[in-house]
Amino acid sequence: MRVAVYSTRPYDRHALERANTDQRHQFVYLEARLDASTLPTAEGADAVCAFVNDHLDAVVLRGLHRLGVQLLVLRCAGFNHVDLQAASDLGIAVGRVPEYSPHAVAEYTAALVLTLNRKIHRAHARVREGNFALDGLLGFDLHGRTVGVVGTGKIGECFCRIMAGFGCHLLAFDPRPNPACEALGARYVPLPELLAASDVISLHCPLTPQTRHLIGSAALAIVKRGAMLIYTSRGAVVDARAAIEALKSGALGSMGLDVYEEEGDLFFRDLSAEVIQDDVFARLLTLPNVVITGHQAFFTEDALAAIAGVTMANLDAFRDTGAPAYPVSVERIV
Repeated sequence: MRVAVYSTRPYDRHALERANTDQRHQFVYLEARLDASTLPTAEGADAVCAFVNDHLDAVVLRGLHRLGVQLLVLRCAGFNHVDLQAASDLGIAVGRVPEYSPHAVAEYTAALVLTLNRKIHRAHARVREGNFALDGLLGFDLHGRTVGVVGTGKIGECFCRIMAGFGCHLLAFDPRPNPACEALGARYVPLPELLAASDVISLHCPLTPQTRHLIGSAALAIVKRGAMLIYTSRGAVVDARAAIEALKSGALGSMGLDVYEEEGDLFFRDLSAEVIQDDVFARLLTLPNVVITGHQAFFTEDALAAIAGVTMANLDAFRDTGAPAYPVSVERIV
């Protein structure tokens, strides 16, 4: 199959080429993001391979259909950026990578917790300037603290396991309790109870209509004062404007984020020579108790290899059977 690969970076190409050593699929690598303006570059492709910030609304999908594209394969687990109803109506099959390395994201989440708690980011900057004073770097023992985990799928489970290793008390919230988390000592409670009791809150839920701005002004009003908020799942789960107000008032003690609601115009690009136009994001950058990274929690050798392998499996299955190995259908959002 001829596959147009969008939002390609050198590491994407390397991983896909290693998975396609027998050249059974022909990849056309494009650095550009897929949107209405770049649609013509998909001409001649049987399939499109897209990433988290590619635009896959009805307009783009209709354009792909006119060009003869039959399959959309996502190099990610999330599919909230795809108009699944439009894809179904047009007969475009959609496949995704349901999991690649839950350990990568969970371990990175733990790194954000440790960085914020022990002020490692600030200490590193101080030492480089010859300042070895400890004032302002006080943290707390994680042992014995309460960690609330929102979303206990594979990644949430891995994070629970890590935090249990630190000796933390675990609270969890998920419509579908995970027995493995319960075996680690996690206690499932309603979300308000989790927010009010947790010293650290970590979000691992997908973005759905029900979880959009799950953590907004109402939720932040009941969060335990001074708590830490971490999110590495999808940016729009948190209302960033409301979070800024909570950080300013002290309701939130600190926040670590690897995703952001409007990250499509920012992440995966070098903007170091430009002025950031997003005022909300720029405000977050000024806060000393906030650590931001650019959607890199997934970024390990193991995860990239797994993403490429599952992407190949989706392409192979569609070629052989007419359906991707890991399909996403409109029923997923009902």
